[in-house]
Amino acid sequence: MATTKRAGGGDKDKGRPRIHSSHDGGFAPRVKRAKPEARAPKRAAADAKRTDVKRPAAAPAAPSRVRKVRAPASPPTASAAGPSVASDESRAIAIAIAVAGMEKKAVGLEILDVAGKVDYADFLVLMTGRSDRQVAALAQGIEEALRKKNKRPLSVEGQTHASWILMDYGDVVVHVFQDDARSLYDIDGLWLDARRIPIPLPEGVRAGDDPLRD
Repeated sequence: MATTKRAGGGDKDKGRPRIHSSHDGGFAPRVKRAKPEARAPKRAAADAKRTDVKRPAAAPAAPSRVRKVRAPASPPTASAAGPSVASDESRAIAIAIAVAGMEKKAVGLEILDVAGKVDYADFLVLMTGRSDRQVAALAQGIEEALRKKNKRPLSVEGQTHASWILMDYGDVVVHVFQDDARSLYDIDGLWLDARRIPIPLPEGVRAGDDPLRD
């Protein structure tokens, strides 16, 4: 008479691995692995945080106010040949800044009339110092000279490295450069069509003298 084996099996089944069925309470469902392309964005994000990955050197970041400086897409409303729409007050501030820079022996002084071309300033005042120490001294001298006229900058950027210091006087924005930074960003070339404002000589300097000479 044939005997029926129990479901649990006999001694011969003790060494065999147990096969789990979907009805067994200990069944562990398979975890779906993400496709390689699905993991790519996470890997790219992780690589972006790594500090040991060599990346190409980038140019120094421009101060935030200057990132808005772009040549107008449409013809400017005020050309160098037409009348300026800048206010007399902002013109006086720009000239006072340039004179203060001249007294501290800045070179490459320019006042650019950008009124009507951009919406954040009437004038850009550009100047260059021969070293980081002179750039810092120029910015300090401008701030002191304007403080005597009860004018204080809304913000000053770039004082840490002093390769390019930006001073925001509202309708007048001042750029104090070292040579390399001025050549790199070329704000002068960007505004070739802007009117250049004559800079008066400081008191005590005669017309035949060179106020920029050491």
